[in-house]
Amino acid sequence: METVHRQQQTAPTAYAAFARFVLCGGGLGLASSFAVAGLASWIPWGLANALITVVSTLLATELHARFTFGAGGRATWRQHVQSAGSAAAAYTLTCAAMIVLQQLAAEPGAVLEQIVYLSASAVAGVARFAILRLVVFARNRSLAATAVRPVRATVARTSTAASSAALCHAA
Repeated sequence: METVHRQQQTAPTAYAAFARFVLCGGGLGLASSFAVAGLASWIPWGLANALITVVSTLLATELHARFTFGAGGRATWRQHVQSAGSAAAAYTLTCAAMIVLQQLAAEPGAVLEQIVYLSASAVAGVARFAILRLVVFARNRSLAATAVRPVRATVARTSTAASSAALCHAA
């Protein structure tokens, strides 16, 4: 119970969580963008993006569980699955952005590709933050808050009319 109470107290504010999200997720996203670009020189871009997205999502979910949202430990399988859903949407958005870029520019160049990819990743990242904070890791805070609340014993009082009725039946 003490651990649950401690976790509830250390749950970061929305601003602190967003700063941590940007630090962890943004740093990992930036590293992932370079990894996708490097891997795409050997395999198709879509496959490179998919592979890097899977690996970075697993790592990011662990970082967010332990550090960003103050869950206080490893991410559960449920959190990984839910986080993967938001990552799949982010993957779809980044792929769509790159497809649109390729339609608009015959040979966009590495710098323009990075700008488009990182911009799409930033939009997806803000949406992921909201989903992770409000859905994926919100359950931990609500469960912790429920576990800490004291249970109050109440004594049921019967009304005078109910007491009189009970006495009449007893007689």
